[in-house]
Amino acid sequence: MDNKTLSRDGTPIAYERTGQGPAVILVSGAMSTGGTVAPLAVPLSERYSVLVYDRRGRGGSGDTAPFEVAREVDDLAALVEAAGGEACLCGVSSGGALVLEAAASGLPVRRIAVYETPFADFLDGGAEQNAEYTEKLTAALAEGRRGDAVELFLRLTGMGEDMIQGARHSPMWSGMEAVAPTLAYDNAAMAGGLVPRDRLASITVPVLAVAGGASPEWMREGTRAVAEAVPNGSYRVLAGQTHMVDPAALAPVLAEFFAA
Repeated sequence: MDNKTLSRDGTPIAYERTGQGPAVILVSGAMSTGGTVAPLAVPLSERYSVLVYDRRGRGGSGDTAPFEVAREVDDLAALVEAAGGEACLCGVSSGGALVLEAAASGLPVRRIAVYETPFADFLDGGAEQNAEYTEKLTAALAEGRRGDAVELFLRLTGMGEDMIQGARHSPMWSGMEAVAPTLAYDNAAMAGGLVPRDRLASITVPVLAVAGGASPEWMREGTRAVAEAVPNGSYRVLAGQTHMVDPAALAPVLAEFFAA
C-alpha cells in the first residue's frame, strides 16, 4: 500500500489507488487485506479511481483500542475524504456488513454494492451457530489462543477438519494468526449474523446486492433479503459463481451499477 490517511482516532490506514474517474472503494472481508480485493480493482480501474485498503489491524494499517464498529466507519470516512469527498463502496463478504453500516451512518457515498454478505437468516440453525461462534471466538481471543480463533472461523465457513489441520501446518498459518484479532471486528460488523432490516431501512442510496448462482441457497436468499430491506435495492445473481467470485464476472456488473 503506497498511501496512508489518518482516521478520526489517529489510526493510520494504508491504501492504494489505481485508475482515474469517479471514486470506488473496495472493502475486504474477514481474514483479508486490501491485497485480497486488489484483483477486482484491476478491471474497475479502467473506468474508475479505485481505492483498496488494509482494514485496521491488518497489513500496513494500524489499530487503536478499544474497538468499535464506528471506528471502521471512521476509517471509511477518511478514505472517502482522501478520494475527493464522495465515493461508491463495494463490500465483499463480511466487508458488505461494514459498508452497509457506513451508509446507514450517513457516510457521503453515492452507491453501495455488496457481494454475499453472509447473513444466516436462511441457514438452518444460523442464529444459534453465530451465537456459539461469537461466544467461543471471544473466549479464544481473550485467552490469546489466536490459532483456535482462526480454526473457529474456518469451521464457520464450512471448511473440513482435515483441511483446517492442513492449514495449521502451512506457511500461511502465521499470517492468519497475526490478523486473528480482527475476526472480532468482522463479527461485530455482522451484528449477530442476521439481516439488520431496521438499520438497512434507513439507507437512502441505491444498493446492489449480488450473489453467486453456484453458492448455497441460504447465501443467495440472505443476499436477496438485503436488497429487499433497503428502500432502493436491487438483487443480481452471477451464474456459476461461488463465494470466491471471479473478478472478471463481478467487475462489469459493478461498473454498470456505479455508472448509473
